[in-house]
Amino acid sequence: MNAVGIDVSKGKSMVAVMRPLGELVVKPFEVHHTANELKDLSDLLRGLDGEVRIIMEFTGRYYQPIARYLVEAGFFVGVVHAKLIHDFGNNSIRKVKTDRADAIKIANYGLSNWISLKRYTPEDETRLLLKTCNRQYNQYMKLKVSLKNNLIAILDQTFSGLNEMFTSPVRADGHEKWVDFAEKFWHCEIVSSMSRAKFTTQYSKWCQKHGYNRSDSKASALYELALNQVATLPPTTQTKALIVQAISQLNFVSVSLAELRRQMQQLAASLPEYPVVLAMSGVGETLGPQLIAEIGDVRRFSHKGALVAFAGVDAPPFQSGVFESASRSISKRGSPALRKALFQVMKSILKNSPSDDAVYQFLDRKRAEGKHYYVYMVAGCNKFLRIYYARVKEYLITLENIS
Repeated sequence: MNAVGIDVSKGKSMVAVMRPLGELVVKPFEVHHTANELKDLSDLLRGLDGEVRIIMEFTGRYYQPIARYLVEAGFFVGVVHAKLIHDFGNNSIRKVKTDRADAIKIANYGLSNWISLKRYTPEDETRLLLKTCNRQYNQYMKLKVSLKNNLIAILDQTFSGLNEMFTSPVRADGHEKWVDFAEKFWHCEIVSSMSRAKFTTQYSKWCQKHGYNRSDSKASALYELALNQVATLPPTTQTKALIVQAISQLNFVSVSLAELRRQMQQLAASLPEYPVVLAMSGVGETLGPQLIAEIGDVRRFSHKGALVAFAGVDAPPFQSGVFESASRSISKRGSPALRKALFQVMKSILKNSPSDDAVYQFLDRKRAEGKHYYVYMVAGCNKFLRIYYARVKEYLITLENIS
């Protein structure tokens, strides 16, 4: 038996081959993630006597090229959580941190856990692309929040409270009414310098041009807001340039988010579990693809508890002697992106309050018991995942049997 430990980094890896009783078959050597060098590695491993199992850490996206290549070459590849490798004993009081030492440590981990190693299966292209789109969506969303706060901070010096005057939802193309309004009426003096009737007419024409609903009462409220403003920035070309530039950046990110959302819906709709997931309470056309992206193929989890642990919303037991903890924090060992999506689903369920939904009934009962907000929200995430696992897996198995 040959345990091949691979310490992965960006664009290259350190490889070591170990056998039982500490026999170093191949001294650690470096391999770049190129077709030629990976082929040389494959040929070397194929020439070893005995069974070969390759072990590497789950390190972001860096491990994927070498893992995919070796799987397609027919090798057994196990991708292990970095926490398990980190906690694996070195049998030494010296703390050594080098790529060579790490490769040997990973190989020794493979020898110690030879039987329990799980075979790595690369994600199919659709799921991988969906997950990548979701990660980009989350990054762009953070940027949008930052840019929106920046725009509000500038408008507070020219037209304070403008963003609070509009309640229109975000349009499908990513635009928001208050942002488009601020691009036209970027300073309170632009509005207050007109008569009320003239501004009402201007507002009506602007709404018609941009496809927004118009209201004389809304125009009157905006005019009153402008009259009562105390602006700290003057209505100069420099001030306008600051606001227009901030709006341009925000709109660019908003449009990009809308396009990403459309692509995610298209990718998710091509997966078999899409209708089942969308039928669940609290899940819509935005959160549905996000859940599917982060969970992946639910059949890769051996049981529902494994999915809950993957999300990091499980509370591992803690017991020592006669002491046994009755209240534990969640592990947070899993995907933070999945936990974020789950919390948004819980908020949606609480907002819509579907009385016939099991998750809502559970959340409402825990809330009525006086549980802390985060306690019943996490418990709701846990229950939702168990229902998700049961429904989606049963549906996928049914499809397999039919086909």
